[in-house]
Amino acid sequence: MNRNNSHTLVSWIGGNDLKAGESNSPKNNEFGPIVSTLKCRDFDNVELLYNYPKEQVKPYLEWLKQHINIPVKAHHIELSSPVNFGEIYVSANKHLSNISNNHTLLSVLLSPGTPAMQAVWILLGKTRYPCTFLQSSLEQGVQEVAIPFELSAEYLPAAKSIDSEQLKQLSQSSAPVDAAFDNIVTRNPGMLALKAQAQILAEREVPVLITGETGTGKELFARAIHNASARKEKSFVPVNCGAIPLELVDSVLFGHKKGAFTGATSDKPGVFDQANGGTLFLDEFGELEPSVQVRLLRVLQEGTFVPVGGTKERYADVRIITATHRNLMELVANGGFREDLFYRIAVGVLHLPPLREREGDLSLLIDSLLDALKKNDPLLGHKKISPDAKNLIFQHPWRGNIRELQSTLLRAALWCQGNIINADDIRQSLFSVPAKDDDILAKDVSQGVDINEIIGLLVGEYIRKALAYTGQNKTRAAQLLGLKNYQTLNNWMEKYGIS
Repeated sequence: MNRNNSHTLVSWIGGNDLKAGESNSPKNNEFGPIVSTLKCRDFDNVELLYNYPKEQVKPYLEWLKQHINIPVKAHHIELSSPVNFGEIYVSANKHLSNISNNHTLLSVLLSPGTPAMQAVWILLGKTRYPCTFLQSSLEQGVQEVAIPFELSAEYLPAAKSIDSEQLKQLSQSSAPVDAAFDNIVTRNPGMLALKAQAQILAEREVPVLITGETGTGKELFARAIHNASARKEKSFVPVNCGAIPLELVDSVLFGHKKGAFTGATSDKPGVFDQANGGTLFLDEFGELEPSVQVRLLRVLQEGTFVPVGGTKERYADVRIITATHRNLMELVANGGFREDLFYRIAVGVLHLPPLREREGDLSLLIDSLLDALKKNDPLLGHKKISPDAKNLIFQHPWRGNIRELQSTLLRAALWCQGNIINADDIRQSLFSVPAKDDDILAKDVSQGVDINEIIGLLVGEYIRKALAYTGQNKTRAAQLLGLKNYQTLNNWMEKYGIS
């Protein structure tokens, strides 16, 4: 080895490494992959990545430095999931780019981390950053890994050329500032009627409540209403009510005066001040605590408020649009939401249907979202979707609605090799959310279901309830369940293995 070159070991910190660090006196072969490799091979420094909590990794790093005498740098990487190829690729590529130069020899330890992390190391090492691959195991020790194939950079996914800031912008699914009703893509009769109603509401100075599942486009409708209203030249101020800490709600809504509380170093306007003359969009409105609902009702009734720490009333000319995924009428009935506030904000009401109920819209939305990707980044501009990929999309339940569809298409476009997004690209990009055991009617038929298992779950649930209610009296339980006699009940219990 040319000693003018610095030899660097790069690795993710894995679970076996952390376990080894928890042992006060590990056996010779239980140091974990990283320390075992550093004890077996000579390196000038080591660069480590991790996405575990910092407090969990700090003791391991201190333990590591007791066993080696070379510089250690550890970098915390924020990942939404340890198997998110896109985030892993961006993080690993950025890190290798920072440390790679003509005077650095790279070795990458493949053993720690998830299969996705290992795959990204190989992809980068075979195409962009020449390196030696190592693996470490209890059975075979530390070995150099021969990867018996070559990759051409020509076939790398589009993510290779997109930096982290571009990826961040592409992944943002918020409604455009200049959103208009033309941005609401649909040919579904129900959605067309909603667009017409929303356009009428835009011309009226009435509060609007928009309901619907997460990801159905509530903010898109709210911005379109504002932009089509007489207030379009003034501010549209969106607020996520569910994200405001309870102790700061008054300050966020009404503002505060200097010295009103610890940390209030200057006067700060609230969102009612910021939206004066324009539109205030209160998203996740159903998350507001009852105590906050009382104070908000007064502002909506009188149009006046007092900043925290202030003494003078302020007036705000604000149009209110609220949105929620929760059933506010149900909350009102259960005492979780004020009835008078509900009727104050629920004048113009729009209920946005989930994507699975928008018949005829999926194909339109696929084309529209791909066009949007093309406008935002030319590297994705030539991506087309194959018929088998579209068929797979049509079969998916889309619990996350348009937001889930958008992020799925983005992942598929980033990682597909070539210009055609096929079914495998979509399949790899989908998240399969298991149905809740108690949600019998929400199981995804496109993924296959066991109808006997579902019947068994239903039968078991009600037989156990009936037996509990009757004090294990099978004759009475059979009557409650509409069965002929206790023998029929026994037969059902035996058939479905109910004890």
